[in-house]
Amino acid sequence: MKKSRDKIEKPFAERVYDAVCNIPKGKVATYGQIAWLSGRGGAARAVGNALHVNPRPGIVPCHRVVNASGCLAPAFAFGGTDAQKELLEAEGVTVTDLRVDLEKYQWRG
Repeated sequence: MKKSRDKIEKPFAERVYDAVCNIPKGKVATYGQIAWLSGRGGAARAVGNALHVNPRPGIVPCHRVVNASGCLAPAFAFGGTDAQKELLEAEGVTVTDLRVDLEKYQWRG
């Protein structure tokens, strides 16, 4: 019996990219938050791995994902921490000591 198209589950990485695309400009989400939104709570490291090989940089805004403490990625795949900081600041997110204030900037979507 064939499954209907609606029932076929997307691969985890694609669900991650979809979730990250929903983060609005000027907001951030944590790796754990994206894992939960992607259907695999507790898989924060897997989210980081998926974002590190993001096939659509510039389209999937992986710069908007930070760790649970609000820290930027130490090895941001698309230009390093400085690039992530610049991209966030260009969207109005204040970055202090390579950290974002989650109380102020975390997306609650």
